[in-house]
Amino acid sequence: MLEALGIIVFVLLIGASIALHELGHLLPAKKFGVKVTDYMIGFGPTLWSKVKGETRYGLKAIPVGGYIRMIGMIPPAKDDPTGAPRSMTTGKFGAMIDDARRQSLGEVGPSDAGRVFYKLPVRKKVVIMLGGPTMNLIFAFVLFTIMLVGIGLPQPTLQVAGVVPCTPTVARPTGEPLPSGLCPTGTVLAPAAAAGLVDGDLITAIDGVPVTSWDDATAWIRAHGDTTVALSLVRAGSAIEVPITIATIDRPVYDDRGNPTGETTASGYLGMRPAFEFVAQPWSSVPAFMWDITAQSVKALISLPVRLYELVKDTLIGGGERAIDSPVSVVGVSRLGGEIAAMDQPLMAKAATFLGLAASLNLFLFLFNLLPVLPLDGGHVAGALYEGLRRWLAKVRHRPDPGHVDIARLLPVAYVVAACLVGMGVIVIWADLIKPISLG
Repeated sequence: MLEALGIIVFVLLIGASIALHELGHLLPAKKFGVKVTDYMIGFGPTLWSKVKGETRYGLKAIPVGGYIRMIGMIPPAKDDPTGAPRSMTTGKFGAMIDDARRQSLGEVGPSDAGRVFYKLPVRKKVVIMLGGPTMNLIFAFVLFTIMLVGIGLPQPTLQVAGVVPCTPTVARPTGEPLPSGLCPTGTVLAPAAAAGLVDGDLITAIDGVPVTSWDDATAWIRAHGDTTVALSLVRAGSAIEVPITIATIDRPVYDDRGNPTGETTASGYLGMRPAFEFVAQPWSSVPAFMWDITAQSVKALISLPVRLYELVKDTLIGGGERAIDSPVSVVGVSRLGGEIAAMDQPLMAKAATFLGLAASLNLFLFLFNLLPVLPLDGGHVAGALYEGLRRWLAKVRHRPDPGHVDIARLLPVAYVVAACLVGMGVIVIWADLIKPISLG
């Protein structure tokens, strides 16, 4: 029940992200006088629509994106400034461009000549096309702020929240016992379990040295394997000392992607988990936190083709386990939202994880849409900036105005990019259905 609720809520958050993105295009377009005929959330069959003024607002069946339709996105051919639909060239690509130009110019009525997108100044074109990604960035900032300032970040405390039964090994890293309750061959009771530590114990000192944080305690323990010490605790309001022998175990070494390298390192081990508390962060932490996530998102975006190739080769074809950093679709993140809702954790912890996932998704959408290729927003921005540069150079050189950039000539590239995006979406959705990423 909770998992289904989490999926529904996350789908609604994705819908809100799409709606805000398109609103970021819609508002400046209307402000600058461009005629907007459609504002749609989703693709495919229309589930609901309503005409208000000159714009039709609606919801479509597939919530993987959205769009607004502005008239005059494509300018008339340079040799046909009147915009009269006519054949401009031959060949497959030429016919494709000609058909797109006819459709675009066919939407422009007699009274709409001054309300077309292509006639806007460069700065206004840029504002309209950057409006969508900017809304995703603002939404990400709001969600991160709620997560960091309103809820806070989890910080480990010195209170014991769990004791591991057996000493872990590389083969059995969780330290869980056999169904019989006995430790597997080659392992013994973990030191904390053998010493009788229980949930709720509060660590105050190790071998007479006061500790002030879990990280300090962990660092000391890992550096003192095979040592018997006195562990100072507060249990049920009473101070006690427990003698405990720190074990030495081989811990696996992980790379920067979280995958095991096959190497191990020896370190001290007691076998206890800390309780966490959420500590509210200052407002000033939000930009720094977002910058760190942005840097990670940029790396993920750059490595996206490689991750997609590995997903197909190693997981879908090879049958291997799915990497935690592999691409994920709307289906996958919605499923993760359901898994977060169903976790056996406090409500605040689940809310923080949920908000962080939604915020990171919006930040990634912001960066992805800035890629300077059509049909993404960044492609339209690049076209507008190129138009401005050409006109500026012509003015400096005292040459005639070169006119509008004929973005129609880039439509074959846009179609190829769109086909690649659809293909990538199909692959990732299929992977999310048969080999989903799990937080467990």
